[in-house]
Amino acid sequence: MQIFVNDGCKIFAWGTCLKIRQSEGSELCPLSTMKDLYEIVKWADKVIAF
Repeated sequence: MQIFVNDGCKIFAWGTCLKIRQSEGSELCPLSTMKDLYEIVKWADKVIAF
């Protein structure tokens, strides 16, 4: 993940997924919101989700 981020890419953690796992976002993978998702989809020509 660090190499991915070092190459200028971003990783976002979905709040619901983090809450289910009793976890929090981090500097490497910050907590995201529905607004973040909207902005990513609006901006990107491709989106990968898993």
